[in-house]
Amino acid sequence: MAQTLAPAIHQLLLDGVAIPACPLALTSERRFDPRRQRALLRYYASAGAGGVAVAVHTTQFEIRNPQHGLLRPVLELTAEELQNAQQRHGHDIVRIGGIVGQTDQAIAEAQLLHDLKYHVGLLSLAGHAGRSLDELIEHCQRVAEVIPLMGFYLQPAVGGVELPYAFWRRFAEIESVVAIKIAPFNRYQTLEVVRAVIDSGRADIALYTGNDDNIVCDLLTEFVLPTPQGERRIAFSGGLLGHWACGTQKAVTLLERCKQIRRSGFIPAEMMATAAQVTDCNAAFFDAANGFRGCIAGIHEVLRRQGLLEGTWCLNPNENLSPGQVAEIDRVYQAYPHLNDDAFVAEQIDVWLS
Repeated sequence: MAQTLAPAIHQLLLDGVAIPACPLALTSERRFDPRRQRALLRYYASAGAGGVAVAVHTTQFEIRNPQHGLLRPVLELTAEELQNAQQRHGHDIVRIGGIVGQTDQAIAEAQLLHDLKYHVGLLSLAGHAGRSLDELIEHCQRVAEVIPLMGFYLQPAVGGVELPYAFWRRFAEIESVVAIKIAPFNRYQTLEVVRAVIDSGRADIALYTGNDDNIVCDLLTEFVLPTPQGERRIAFSGGLLGHWACGTQKAVTLLERCKQIRRSGFIPAEMMATAAQVTDCNAAFFDAANGFRGCIAGIHEVLRRQGLLEGTWCLNPNENLSPGQVAEIDRVYQAYPHLNDDAFVAEQIDVWLS
């Protein structure tokens, strides 16, 4: 049976919101730090994020490992904190939880999200390389019977698999699909997903950029493609990004600016300069120079400097900042101070940590 999304939440996704992919707060002993995890979530809500995604790549897939046993605790804390934030701020916040693994595991994770009142499951197909198209679609359909889905095209550099047009065309036919996060870091593959959604005829699937190398350009672009029924236009509604786990208030403002510009039909030249600046920051935070090996630790480093996290520790002790990455973060911090949230965080961090 297809799962449906509450109309208000579905419309929020279609209208477009900024959704940070939430990191995991740890102590120096690499144990879960609930106090700082709550502070992160309070920061995102105060910054105006329209949703939060957790148990995703930025949260570290290792939370599912039996020796850590953190999947349920992190999901429970996040659901509680976001529900409290909705009451404080007086508006809905979309709760998105990551789903991974083979079918039995994915269904169990989807059921957990459903039981904890998450709105949407972000379905990763990492680990499904070599499966046939029919097998992939059957997997997605079975998970979609439990919770509404956001599809996820994850770049291969961090474990994703290539998913052709034919997959996305059939994926878009699954009734419970409400959104797709497009993050292959590849324009050709991005266009394949866009074309598949257009060709499906559906106008109720929200597209979210996860292309950290092209965030602003994605948000400014209106795709115009011919169909047998006439010209069809589609655009990214918003973004779901690890990059937006820091600088979230600035990201919210940037998204609204991009939406206004897109409606006007005229893109000021300075927005293209901003696009390059955001990508330059992402190269430092995500450690592009080293194949993204320090991407999670890089986000942690920014949040550590602001006092939201105590350190850059990950559950995997081998996951660290790369040599030279701190210097790169120093460089972009000095070059683009208008893109960070340092002042905003400093004003409220004591309240968020209380």
